[in-house]
Amino acid sequence: MDVAITELRAHLGRWIDAAREGNDVVITERGIAVARIVALNSTSVIDRLTQQGVNGRPTVPVAEVVSEKRR
Repeated sequence: MDVAITELRAHLGRWIDAAREGNDVVITERGIAVARIVALNSTSVIDRLTQQGVNGRPTVPVAEVVSEKRR
């Protein structure tokens, strides 16, 4: 969804609600995209990346790995 800055200022609550509902709101200035409003996810970045399969949880505590590397 694109919204001009003037429209955003006039109806900010409406656009915040749109973002909260999962829409990406692209803010434009004279027809050029300048910013984006997206809903925040309460899930931590690590948990979100793990769910997306980008990374995995360590199988060994990090402290043990660091300790082994120091020896």
